[in-house]
Amino acid sequence: MTINSMTAYARSQDQDGQGSWVWEVKSVNGKGLELRTRLPPGYDQLDLPVREQLQKKFRRGSLSASLSLAPGAESAAILINEAVLTRYIALAQRCQDLDPDLAPARIDGLLALRGVLETADSATDPNDREKRGKNILASLETALEALASMRAAEGRRLTQVLEAQLAEIHALVQRAESSAALDPQAIKDRLRQQIQALLETVPAIAEDRLAQEAALLVQKADVREELDRLKAHLEAARDMLASKEAVGRRLDFLCQEFNREANTLCSKAADVSLTRIGMDLKAVIEQFREQVQNIE
Repeated sequence: MTINSMTAYARSQDQDGQGSWVWEVKSVNGKGLELRTRLPPGYDQLDLPVREQLQKKFRRGSLSASLSLAPGAESAAILINEAVLTRYIALAQRCQDLDPDLAPARIDGLLALRGVLETADSATDPNDREKRGKNILASLETALEALASMRAAEGRRLTQVLEAQLAEIHALVQRAESSAALDPQAIKDRLRQQIQALLETVPAIAEDRLAQEAALLVQKADVREELDRLKAHLEAARDMLASKEAVGRRLDFLCQEFNREANTLCSKAADVSLTRIGMDLKAVIEQFREQVQNIE
């Protein structure tokens, strides 16, 4: 069995000389493959390769990958980018020259401007940053492997639940097939009573009209076609559970077919016991459908 759940969580962490990092990846139900990333400032270049790794590993689900960084002792130093600060001071002086009434620039305001203060990490050589990026992506793969394993483990549990529900549906179909309401003699007796009631309502009914009404009553009383289709759907569902492909969408569609046959069975049922079986079928089919929503 290779059924995978869409619900899982995993994390991985690693470190280098500049500090440590943690990946958190989450997966929940989704109609398609929806990807979200959350990266620290200065690591936007990792967005595309992160998405590519997610797309290679998973086919369906709403997935999010979050990266958080913690600086090491060596990279905790704060540096001043003097070139950027000089440009800001020059701009502040020019504004002061244009309007002498303006308040002079304050040091705390200048230091708060973007790019003035840097950590040792943000001042790292581009080659070092590229190497660190590769290491960070490698640790993401570790988290994705753990996520895939958790989805597979949850999928195995789901498979057992779904198989039990299919067995319950099969048992209900068998009960319907052996129901006294489907006994040929019982159908004939009901048909005779319904025709008699029709003749009492319309005594002068034409013979061809009577034949048409009788044919309709026979068709409505016969639910064997619905039961045969339910058995065919059961076989298809079991085949899907044994498939190596992502079958979540196909199983979801099959649930609609299951429900359609159960509704028809209830509407045709002319016996209380058969109606109850139809209602029980609808309840189990709904439980089956709810579990299917978790499948990739």
